[in-house]
Amino acid sequence: MRKKIVAGNWKMNSNLTDGTKLFQQVSDYCNHLPSNQLTVIIAPPFTHLHPFSNIKNSGISLAAQNCSAEPNGAYTGEVSASIVFSSGAKYVVIGHSERRKYFGETNELLKKKIDLALIAGLHPIYYCGELLEERKQNK
Repeated sequence: MRKKIVAGNWKMNSNLTDGTKLFQQVSDYCNHLPSNQLTVIIAPPFTHLHPFSNIKNSGISLAAQNCSAEPNGAYTGEVSASIVFSSGAKYVVIGHSERRKYFGETNELLKKKIDLALIAGLHPIYYCGELLEERKQNK
C-alpha cells in the first residue's frame, strides 16, 4: 500500500508564537497516527522553518512555501533552495496558483525552481491545479 501524504500550507498566517502553539497541537495529534502509513507535511511561513526543525520527535516534515529560481546572489527578499534546505525543510512548494497569478510565475521559471530544489536535496511539491475561475470556464 502506498504511503499517504497530508500537507497543509499555512500561507502568510501566524506569528512565531501562535505558529509554535499550532505546530505543537498538530504534532501531538500526529504522534497518535501510524507513521509507517502517513507522512504529515506543513508549510509554515519561512521564519518558522528553523525553529520548528529543532522540535524533536514531532512526526511532522517541513516544507517551504517557495524558493528562488536563482541559486544565490543579490536578490533581496528571495530565499534559495539551498537556504531552505539548511533551515531544516525537506520539501518545497513550487507552482502554487497564487504564485502563478499574483507573481506571474511561468512553467519555465518553475522548472528552474524544481531543478534547484532537487540539487539542494529538497523534494518539490509541484502544484499543477487551476484557479477556480479557470475551472469554471473549463480551461
